[in-house]
Amino acid sequence: MPNENRVFISTENLIDDPLWLPKVESFLLKVLERMEIQNWDLSVVFCNDEFIHTLNKTYRHIDSPTDVLSFENGEKYFNEDGEARILAGDIIISLDSVKANAYAFYVSIDEELRRLLIHGVLHLFGMDHTDNSPEQEMLQLQEKILAETAEELYRE
Repeated sequence: MPNENRVFISTENLIDDPLWLPKVESFLLKVLERMEIQNWDLSVVFCNDEFIHTLNKTYRHIDSPTDVLSFENGEKYFNEDGEARILAGDIIISLDSVKANAYAFYVSIDEELRRLLIHGVLHLFGMDHTDNSPEQEMLQLQEKILAETAEELYRE
């Protein structure tokens, strides 16, 4: 199907898959549609702080866990139907950090999860920020998309 995005979701180092996991794909497809992104393949990995800490240390040389990492690929390829597609990259999210952030920022776990998913997509889209101040263009767009795509994911 032309202009279709695909999202691949997995878990790493989690005891059980979260009950809300099946909702993530449809949420991300709405975010990509809202951003007018087409023909993307992206993966999302949900993990714990231990797993993301290892990635953060290995790839960013920061010896601590973080909430979200994005590994941009951006490679163009043609599928079996000759359709041009983009391997957008990978988003890694620590569920330990999602919960800690929600508590620290006085927001629901659901809101923080959606925020980090959007944040990861924006990084794969090529956006960046120099700090976490609300004046950052990327973070302003993140909050705008968050408000426009309100949909509950997290419910256990």
